[in-house]
Amino acid sequence: MISLVNGVVRSISLDKVIVEVGGVGLSLAIAQKTSAHLNIGVQVQLFTTLVVREDALTLYGFLEDGDRALFELVQTVSGIGPKVALSIVSALSPSQLAVAVAQEDISAIEKVPGIGRKGAQRLILELKGKITDFGNAPRSSHHQPVWREQLTSALVSLGFTAKDSDAAINSVVAEYAENGVEPTEIELSELLKKALQSGRRG
Repeated sequence: MISLVNGVVRSISLDKVIVEVGGVGLSLAIAQKTSAHLNIGVQVQLFTTLVVREDALTLYGFLEDGDRALFELVQTVSGIGPKVALSIVSALSPSQLAVAVAQEDISAIEKVPGIGRKGAQRLILELKGKITDFGNAPRSSHHQPVWREQLTSALVSLGFTAKDSDAAINSVVAEYAENGVEPTEIELSELLKKALQSGRRG
């Protein structure tokens, strides 16, 4: 499989670039934001992925490896093909999508052409917990692991606002971090007790 192309740009359009490599012109599908950073006659390196369909083989090129990873990942979501995946890459960086998924920010995702509200909801549901495996997304500050979701739900049911529950959980996480302990090593009931104490102190 071709995973990297290094050559001279010979032709550019909004969604396609031709790169000459060893005297051969390779046609690559690209995102609009990639097109804006390319210039004819200039050497370029693109991270690539090949999409195989019954009627076509299409090579997609990206300036950043994180964008390629994002492109491949979002296609694991049911109903999202290469065209919509490319729109997502054009509209959102890996870290922006990670934040949107973690915060369940449907409005940020549904702005992507071709995805719609239902598509955004499905993407959030299916990518929850997967999005931090690549790219530049911060791990702890935006990723919502299962234990944190359960803890937030418990605190909200006990009368905390979403903002207050988040602050209480962050306080507990920081306290454990000082002692080199991961929250995943602690029973949920103990985390809840600590969070309640922290919330009362706040």
